Amino acid sequence: MRARILIIAAAALLLFPGARALGASRIGLGVMAGEPTGLSLKAWGDSHHALDAAAGWAFGHGGWVYLHGDFLWHRYEFDVEGVDASVPYYFGIGCRVLLRDERDSRLGVRLPLGLDYLFEDGRLDAFIEVAPVLDLIPETELRLTGGAGIRFYF
Repeated sequence: MRARILIIAAAALLLFPGARALGASRIGLGVMAGEPTGLSLKAWGDSHHALDAAAGWAFGHGGWVYLHGDFLWHRYEFDVEGVDASVPYYFGIGCRVLLRDERDSRLGVRLPLGLDYLFEDGRLDAFIEVAPVLDLIPETELRLTGGAGIRFYF
């Protein structure tokens, strides 16, 4: 149990500097499928910066409770002709925690890269991303995660 608490505390410490620096102006909640499959949350600070988090289930190696949090940068470098929406690409840095039992948990650094389709009315977005993860605890291992999802903004 102590190991799980230490991993969660370390993950939270990695996210707090970005969270304090970013005053959320819009918050979206939705679902995602892939690795993980579960809930997705995104809080925009401005049109170029956001915090992203997910909680769900990772199916590999017998199943894990999956948590991640990222600080994201968005770039609006191209337009899709005939589409009344924005389609920025994004990249970021964050952390990922996998929990299964007291002796089998993982903490890693996550580097997401994706596309975010922002619908014209601003109430929905759809995204697809891939994110390499470098696990640091309990051992160093490189993994690839990714998924797609949709969020509704309040």
